[in-house]
Amino acid sequence: MPERDYYEVLGVARDATPEAIKKAYRTLARKYHPDVNPGDKSAEKQFKEVQQSYDVLSDQEKRAMYDRYGAAGFEGMAAAGPRTSASEWTARFGEPGGESVDFSEFFGGFGQGGYPGGSGSGEGGAGIFEDLLGRVRGGRAAKPRGGRNVEARLAIPFLTAVRGGETSIDVQRGDGRRESLVVKIPAGVDAGAKLRLKGQGEPGPKGTPAGDLTIEILVEPHPYFKRDGRNLQVEVPVSIGEAVLGARIEVPSLDGPKSMTIPPGSSSGQKLRLKGQGVPASAGKPEGDLFVVLKVVVPKNVDEAGKRLIQEFADLVKQNPRSGMW
Repeated sequence: MPERDYYEVLGVARDATPEAIKKAYRTLARKYHPDVNPGDKSAEKQFKEVQQSYDVLSDQEKRAMYDRYGAAGFEGMAAAGPRTSASEWTARFGEPGGESVDFSEFFGGFGQGGYPGGSGSGEGGAGIFEDLLGRVRGGRAAKPRGGRNVEARLAIPFLTAVRGGETSIDVQRGDGRRESLVVKIPAGVDAGAKLRLKGQGEPGPKGTPAGDLTIEILVEPHPYFKRDGRNLQVEVPVSIGEAVLGARIEVPSLDGPKSMTIPPGSSSGQKLRLKGQGVPASAGKPEGDLFVVLKVVVPKNVDEAGKRLIQEFADLVKQNPRSGMW
């Protein structure tokens, strides 16, 4: 198979500057490097072509020789023996345009120095790869590619989300096995939040870190508490007498029953606040409040004596709750 054009391999024009050649090489080397494509024979082949092309085109003498004679003069440089420079080539075989050149002598007598990564004077494979693989943007050490990240969802009880705690999650691994992991739930976590368990994703290739497990939190509803940011809300039934006359009652909270006063003349839907009884303070966020929403409960069954008393009360108060609606 004929040798691919080195300029074509790097995707640069024949008059490309050394800087453009170097930039193209770095991009392609990252793309096809074996560490990035483990076990990919096609990528390995392309990587070798890129490395060989750069070794020639990054060296001024070798590039000039390539421009004159093409790739044929570089195909045999893997054999053992000393390296031949462009000036030595001209001395032995003459300037281009003269008699045809017998390449068989060249193939049998030149060595490793001209092969990419050898001891040539240009910036060959080893030198550039120390820079390429040892550094990334900003001068930090390059991190090897690790295992695949995994995503999962976890439904937790309402009170666990508010107070925090521990629970477990079953993760399906790539090899078919299931693994149970303990998850620490921070206090005050809300529905839709994502927790990351570092190193709990799929294992990476040998010598590389495992991926991460990202868990999206779902919160199960509570029988009577609802959440609004850091505040909690609970609907509390009250009798007609408690609403009209006022009363001291107990209402539910995260810490158990709390005593609070119902003002006289309270109506359904009225909100009363218990300060500091909402979501506990956590992660630099303040504690929330508990809002008690009153729900006046009317008795369904009233005897005759009760009806008379209610009618007497209505006649006495003369209330029209719909006044002003039209």
